[in-house]
Amino acid sequence: QLEIVESGGGLVQAGGSLRLSCKASGIIVRFNHMGWHRQAPGKQPEVVAYITVSNITNYAESVKGRFTISRDNAKNTVSLQMDSLGPEDTGVYHCNVGDYGGGEYFPKAGYWGQGTQVTVSS
Repeated sequence: QLEIVESGGGLVQAGGSLRLSCKASGIIVRFNHMGWHRQAPGKQPEVVAYITVSNITNYAESVKGRFTISRDNAKNTVSLQMDSLGPEDTGVYHCNVGDYGGGEYFPKAGYWGQGTQVTVSS
């Protein structure tokens, strides 16, 4: 049975860092395309970063150079290192499994975790 659980969120001051972790059960992350979305208050979820089975990574323009997605095959986890955080990074961060094609990542319905809250104070 699939289960995706995120952790590592919290309250941090602007300029600080957080590391989010996504633990997956029921799937093997190295055989799946994995991504992180965030949902800011009152907005639709937006893709933040993803990593493909071929280790292709891509990031939203707003986080390039500040966020790093990685995968630990031994632990079956996916992480998101977030540095130089700003108030605009506030939101609920969700880990998900997706499809990849044409240079785009498409999260699968029903393959999302509940999310972890990230709040960045100015």
